[in-house]
Amino acid sequence: MATNEDFLNHIVKGYTTKGEHIVLGAAMLNGEAVTNAHVKVPLKTMNRHGLIAGATGTGKTKTLQVLAENLSEKGIPVLLMDLKGDLSGIAQASAGHPKIDERHAKIGLPFEPKSFPVEILSLSEQDGVKLRATVSEFGPVLLSRILDLTVTQEGIVAVVFKYCDDNKLPLLDLKDFKKVLQYATGEGKAEFAKDYGRISSSSTGAILRKIIELEQQGAELFFGEKSFEVDDLTRVDQNGKGYINIIRLTDIQDRPKLFSTFMLSLLAEIYGTFPEQGDSDRPELILFIDEAHLIFNEASKALLEQIESIVKLIRSKGIGLYFVTQNPTDVPDAVLSQLGLKVQHALRAFTAKDRKAIKLTAENYPDSEYYDTKDVLTSLGIGEALVSALDEKGRPTPLAATLLRAPMSRMDVLTETELKDLISSSKLVKKYGEVIDRESAYEILNEKIEKAEAEAEKEKDKPRTRARKSSYTRQNPVIKVLTSATFIRGVLGVLKKVIR
Repeated sequence: MATNEDFLNHIVKGYTTKGEHIVLGAAMLNGEAVTNAHVKVPLKTMNRHGLIAGATGTGKTKTLQVLAENLSEKGIPVLLMDLKGDLSGIAQASAGHPKIDERHAKIGLPFEPKSFPVEILSLSEQDGVKLRATVSEFGPVLLSRILDLTVTQEGIVAVVFKYCDDNKLPLLDLKDFKKVLQYATGEGKAEFAKDYGRISSSSTGAILRKIIELEQQGAELFFGEKSFEVDDLTRVDQNGKGYINIIRLTDIQDRPKLFSTFMLSLLAEIYGTFPEQGDSDRPELILFIDEAHLIFNEASKALLEQIESIVKLIRSKGIGLYFVTQNPTDVPDAVLSQLGLKVQHALRAFTAKDRKAIKLTAENYPDSEYYDTKDVLTSLGIGEALVSALDEKGRPTPLAATLLRAPMSRMDVLTETELKDLISSSKLVKKYGEVIDRESAYEILNEKIEKAEAEAEKEKDKPRTRARKSSYTRQNPVIKVLTSATFIRGVLGVLKKVIR
């Protein structure tokens, strides 16, 4: 049977790191934490993505909070998706508790309450920094993926974008895009056919229906100006702490299409904006996607391929993606294979399906002489998790059942007053608060159509005007009869008879 000393040496050797790192907690043996057997994650490997999984109530959100605040303390900005509305407390220091002190004593780590710089962002009508993007910024390929279009429909979307580029028509929001689609098979049918080929009205009708479906989930609030600049996610405060940007998504839990649309557009914008870094010593930005199944469950095959492609490529930009979900099987295998850090909280084996999921999950972790992974997965307590990370050379660290440290910030939400004060003091709220509706494709095409209709009316009126003029110059029919030769001869004949 393994001794605590052997186990401590095993963990210390496996988690030794020369560079900057985050301490998640202390490894456990036989259900008890081994003091100073610290489980560390090197900052160098934090852009290799990760997973936080586990059943409801096992502590996933607190693990996310621990990672976010420790990254912030190291000067690394973070973006959090807050679907349950319980992460705003990061802006306030923890009130402390004897149980927290007891936990940290077991870990061998002092506990220090701290607050962190927080920015509240919003995709909906909730208060906060408004996140918007224009249709043009999406581009035809990404927009087609989101709408789940056929190859023919994708071609029409590409033609619409080309027409707008050629004619300098800004595509800012969805009403712009819908207007151009309607124009392509209506008033502008001949114009489109001449330069771009004939466009089927049935195809544009199908695309319009997909857009309406997206609008019904609130997408009209997201598309438009002023566009959010992703560089604003990488701010650091005056104390050198990275900002923790929290997107409040409590009111769009039932609108997964909007959520996945936003996520994909954000990842695409970050990938297109951030410079290549290669393997740097620290990441530029870390994104935590809570309730990740909402993205993958609602995504089409084409959309999944796009997400998988971005996950594979975005690492070189210094960006780390961390998926938070109940079961690792919620995340596609192609994405799971790209993950470096895995924090697995307890799973519950109530059904045969649950037991099968636990068996599959256990197979995703390295073998350990100290643990039976399947048994550990069902016996972990709240705030405990199986951890597997990468060392500085990219090798898997030893599997460690870990007693996780407590968050340094408040493990509860901000009060209404605190939230209001936080939002009112934000520079970004002022920057993105104004809704801009400048002249775009919708207004320009409407004006063009109105001019065309006015010209058509003028053309219709021209023949009528000529007809009226000619009616005034035409000889009066009475005069014509009185001056006709036949009438004159008849009158003369009568006169002759009278004279005789």
